[in-house]
Amino acid sequence: MTADAPRIGPHSRVILHLSLTLEDGTEVLSTFAGEPLSFVMGDGTLAPGLEEMLLDLPAGSDTQLLAEGAAVFGAVDPGLVHDLPVDDLPPGFAAEPGQVIAFETPGGQETPGTVLAVTDTHLRVDFNHPLARRGLRARVQILAVS
Repeated sequence: MTADAPRIGPHSRVILHLSLTLEDGTEVLSTFAGEPLSFVMGDGTLAPGLEEMLLDLPAGSDTQLLAEGAAVFGAVDPGLVHDLPVDDLPPGFAAEPGQVIAFETPGGQETPGTVLAVTDTHLRVDFNHPLARRGLRARVQILAVS
């Protein structure tokens, strides 16, 4: 990496490797064993908070970043926690606290929800991003910036 290496800015084309790891060391995402990510800053490939963390990093850098999930994936909205009837689950499906389940929205799109609690009749589900309440370590290796 040279002092005059191009740096990531708004609308930069970036090629990088990325891994996200939880506080306990659990890896939730990594491109290091496969193809790198190639995207344009602002195109929606990465969460806005993660893009913000990349700003001004130079090509050739290999950096570890710490972040709260809410800073990366958006603030936790208490209005996105809902109680749903257990009867809405597929027959024979037993939800457990901590489990992330894909739910279909009324508009037909799929969204993840984290089960917070289960009773005989209801389950409490958090529809905030599943990592929004977690501490994260990101490793980014910037391969190219243009």
